[in-house]
Amino acid sequence: MIDTFPNPCPQRDYRIDMTCPEFTCVCPKTGQPDFAEIRIAYIPDALCVELKSLKIYLWGYRDQGAFHEAVTNRILDDLVAAVAPRAMTVTGAFNVRGGITTVVTAHHGASMGSFQF
Repeated sequence: MIDTFPNPCPQRDYRIDMTCPEFTCVCPKTGQPDFAEIRIAYIPDALCVELKSLKIYLWGYRDQGAFHEAVTNRILDDLVAAVAPRAMTVTGAFNVRGGITTVVTAHHGASMGSFQF
């Protein structure tokens, strides 16, 4: 469950950036841990993401098997369902595995306009 709170300035577009540099999940093929930095940027509408609940939500992936693409898109879907932002981007920058670095970026909503990522 991702908790929210009322946007203190709903009349204005502004960008919120959050980074979780210690994200972990498990590779569904090998069972080995995958480490990533999860970056979230969004323009709130009526609600904002409460940070402690976001931390607990992201920690919940530690024992879950998930491909990089699936986990990044699931995080986006869950956050959009929780706060219904005007726009949101979630980026999963996964550490090297087998000599390959993976970065997955998923978007929701209108263009971020001047709020480039």
